[in-house]
This record gives sequence, C-alpha cells and structure tokens, in this order.
Amino acid sequence: MDTQWLNREELATWVRLLAVVELLPGKLDTQLRRDAQLTHFDYYVLAMLSEAPEHTLRMTALADRTAATLARLSHVVQRLESRGLVERFPCPQDKRATNARLTDAGWAKVQEAAPGHVATARQLVIDALTPEQIAQLHEIADALLDRLDPNGARVALHRRYD
Repeated sequence: MDTQWLNREELATWVRLLAVVELLPGKLDTQLRRDAQLTHFDYYVLAMLSEAPEHTLRMTALADRTAATLARLSHVVQRLESRGLVERFPCPQDKRATNARLTDAGWAKVQEAAPGHVATARQLVIDALTPEQIAQLHEIADALLDRLDPNGARVALHRRYD
C-alpha cells in the first residue's frame, strides 16, 4: 500500500489539531482542580448524571456517555462516592446492573463548578473564534465525528444540544 503523505498545509493543520487535543484537556483539568477540586473527567461524570432523569444512570449507560471503560468509570465513581457526590445501588429493573445517582451534594458540586468551567471553555475556545468560525468548527466536528463514530452509536450524545 502506498502511503499518501500529508502535504505541508495538511501537516501544519494536523499538528495544530494535535496541539489543541493535547493542551485543552490539561487547561480544563487545571481550572476544575483549582476551583472545584474535581478532575475534568470527574466533572464530566457528574454533569452526565445531572442531565439524566432523576440524576440516575446505569453504570453501562454512564460509561457510554463518557466514553470510558467500565473499569475506569468504576474507579472514578468510587472516588466520587467516597466524597458523597454519587451513590451506587442495584438497578430496580435488573438486579445484575448497578445504577449511579447524583446526590444532593453532587448536584450542588455541579452547580458550583459549572460557571467556572463554562467561563474557561468560553475563554479558551469560544471567545477566540468569530461566529463564522464557531459555525465552521461545528461542521468540522460533525465531519470528524462521522468518521470517529461511523455507526452513530454516540450521535445522540453529540447532538443533544442541537
């Protein structure tokens, strides 16, 4: 198979995309650790639970929403549970499954952390772009997600705010 090498413009774009993908999570993590004593992934787990009916999801559904392995998610939920932010219990419909639910303290933590997280996302990404670039980024993200999730398994998650 012949390799179709990237031309200069493609390579320059690719390197910039990788830099964003590598730098952005660390910046989000730093702000959340400083202001809310949460990692970015902790916050993401809490946020997904906060959006669920009755603030409750099966662990498998929560793993899907956060794109985490069950092992990683279980470790994070255990840590959040020890802080009183989440509780786990057997699923009433299927005793083999486990549910995770946001506690009142977890809901308060999400509400406390959200303004700083949104301000950071706005400062680092949204405010750096024009309205036209926001629309372009939306289209670019959709095109990439079509390749990364070709079966559409996560499309409802990606488009839930459309």
